[in-house]
Amino acid sequence: MSEFLVDADTLANARFGTSQLTETVSALQMLSTPAEPWYRAWKDAHVTAFQRELADNPIWAAILGNAFGRSWLADFLTVPPLEPDLELSDELELLTSLDDDHIRADLSVVRTTLPSLLLESQGLAEQAAGLLRWVWTTTVEPDWPRRLRVLQADIVSRTSRLSEQGWSGVLRGLGPDVRWLGDGRIQVNRWDYPRTDVRGRDLMFIAAHTNRGHVSWRLPDRFALTYPVTGIFAGTETPDEPLVELLGRNRARILVEAAGPVSTTLLVATTGLSLATVSDHLRVLTGAGLLERRRSGRSVLYWQSDTGRRVARRPASNQSGPGSAGRAASGSAVRSRAADPTQPSRPGE
Repeated sequence: MSEFLVDADTLANARFGTSQLTETVSALQMLSTPAEPWYRAWKDAHVTAFQRELADNPIWAAILGNAFGRSWLADFLTVPPLEPDLELSDELELLTSLDDDHIRADLSVVRTTLPSLLLESQGLAEQAAGLLRWVWTTTVEPDWPRRLRVLQADIVSRTSRLSEQGWSGVLRGLGPDVRWLGDGRIQVNRWDYPRTDVRGRDLMFIAAHTNRGHVSWRLPDRFALTYPVTGIFAGTETPDEPLVELLGRNRARILVEAAGPVSTTLLVATTGLSLATVSDHLRVLTGAGLLERRRSGRSVLYWQSDTGRRVARRPASNQSGPGSAGRAASGSAVRSRAADPTQPSRPGE
């Protein structure tokens, strides 16, 4: 297993956030590999156009074919942002500043032998940036406001656990291979790489719509762990029309999203409704016996009662969305490069 070595200062200053570049790279990866069930509708809507672009741009296809390994991602795709809420164009500035030898070196860590097209071509950084811009503009940006609400809801959910469960509780939910080991050690994936010393450095946890997480850094002092957004938020649960006719669209959606305990804050983030509107719908649904409620720390949690589950129950054929995602949303974290940046090992794939 691979570990981050942290200290009190690292954890005190650690933060959760989002990254348009990370979201775009995750989308790129899902377009080119099997996607989880709750992402299939999105992939089906874009994969044909994506494959057409790759056919028209052989350098794009070559970069893509050599950038993703089983336990490794090309470094130039995974650099953490310097500041929160940056635009993709800002995050791509480092990538576009790299020369061809740097791009080829990063790719050769993933694949020990590169195709002649990559060895002979020039302007590889701009080609890679062009691929990422296409993926962002075509497949991510049109849905970014909703995606951002989902990511922020996930972040709220995790940070709210900190006061009750501590860092061990928060880290436990970042994926099956991420956990607090004690003695200032965080297991970040299951691969056998040397320990990374992050003491006194900046550590960021990046939520993303992704099949699996990865670790990355911007040397010398910024490190990140990207993790899959919680299954309950990963997709869009659409209420059946009979339920909408019975309760109204917003109340039906809130009832469906309360399949597991959710707070008012999380429902505001995932639905985009105002706090007052969500509170009013929760009051009505609770009063009708469709939701249960209890206080947990400073939050009040709501979830479907037995009656609510029967009312909200959907046909079995539609159960591949986020309700099932909570049991399998997090894949194995992968490594973007060797744990010791000064002495990279080259495991290939």
